[in-house]
Amino acid sequence: MTDQHPAAVPVVSDQVPDAVVARSDEVPDAVVARSDEVPDAAVAPGPVSAAPDCSTLRLALVVGGLVLAVLLGFGLGRVNATGTTTGSPSLAAEHTDPPGVGPHNHGAATSTDQGATTEPGGLAVSSAGFTLAPLGTEFAAGRPGQLRFQVRDAQHRPVTRFAVVHDKPMHLIVVRRDLTGYQHLHPTMTADGTWSVPLTLAQPGVWRAYADFTVVADNGAQTAVTLGADLVVPGDYQPRSLPAAATSTTVDGFTVGYQGTPQAGATVPLTFRVDTAGGAAPLERYLGAYGHLVALREGDLGYLHVHPEPELVDGQVRFWLTTPGPGRYRLYLDFQVGADVHTAEFTVTVG
Repeated sequence: MTDQHPAAVPVVSDQVPDAVVARSDEVPDAVVARSDEVPDAAVAPGPVSAAPDCSTLRLALVVGGLVLAVLLGFGLGRVNATGTTTGSPSLAAEHTDPPGVGPHNHGAATSTDQGATTEPGGLAVSSAGFTLAPLGTEFAAGRPGQLRFQVRDAQHRPVTRFAVVHDKPMHLIVVRRDLTGYQHLHPTMTADGTWSVPLTLAQPGVWRAYADFTVVADNGAQTAVTLGADLVVPGDYQPRSLPAAATSTTVDGFTVGYQGTPQAGATVPLTFRVDTAGGAAPLERYLGAYGHLVALREGDLGYLHVHPEPELVDGQVRFWLTTPGPGRYRLYLDFQVGADVHTAEFTVTVG
C-alpha cells in the first residue's frame, strides 16, 4: 500500500520526522563541508558579484545534493535499525493453552505447517535450564517401590512452582525400553520440591521415566519441558518384539481403532473410535479431555504427549499428531469409561 512507502511522498522540510533528520552532531565530519575546507581553486577571484557564476552554482548544487542524500540515508537507516522485528514468535517459550483446552503436543516444538520439523522430548535429563534429578533409580522386579525425584533449575535449586496442565502439575510416563509396561502416573510434591509416586516395575530391564511439566517463573512466564531418566531393574532382561502395525486393537472388552496416516515432519489428524459390543462407548473426560495420546519412537524412545480437540467429533476423539521423522512408533491411548481408565496400544510405521 502507498502508506507503507514513505520515501515516495515529497518531504517538506518542516514536516520531516525527527527520526529521519540527522542532527548535526550525528553527521560525520567527512560529510559536512566547512567553508574553511573549500579548495582555493573552487573560490572565484575578483570582486564579489550579486549573481553567482555557473561553476559556483553547479558546485553548490552537487555538494548540496550529496549532503541531502547522505542525511536521508542516515535517517532511514536509523528507522530501520529500530523498527519492528519480523518473523514468527517461538511457540516453545510458553505454554499458553488453558488446562484441559486445546489440542497440542508436549515434549516437542510443533507446527501445523506441512513439512514442518519437530524433535521429540524426553531424550535428555537436562533441557531449557532444568534438570530431572531422581533420588533413586534401582527397583526390584515386581516389587512395589517409590519413585522420588526433583526438578532443579540452573542454580541446582529445587523448582516448586508448576502450572496445572490437564488437571495435574506433573505427568509421569514410565515404559520399558522395549516399549512394554506403559504407565501414566501423577506424582505429588512436598514443600521442598520433592515429587513421589508409588511405582512397580514388573520385569527386569532398563526403563525410561518421562517427567512432563510446565514451570512457572517469578514473572509468571510458563515453560513446558519434558525430561527423561533411566530406571534399572536388575535381572534377566528379555526384550519383546514390537507388535506389527495395525489400526485396530482390543483392550478390556473394548474395540479401539483409528483413522489417519502419520507423516514424517507433518501435522496430521488421527481420529480414534472406542466401541463396545453394543455400539460406541460412552467416553468420559479424563484429566480434562476425552483422551490422551502418548507416542514413543522405537530406538531412542523420543516422546510426544498429544492432547485432543476439546470436544468429540461424531463421537470420536481427534488428535493432531506431528511425528519428527520416519521409523516405528508405539501409540498409547488413555480413555475413560465408567470411571475406569483404559489404555489401547498401537504400532505405527512412519515412512
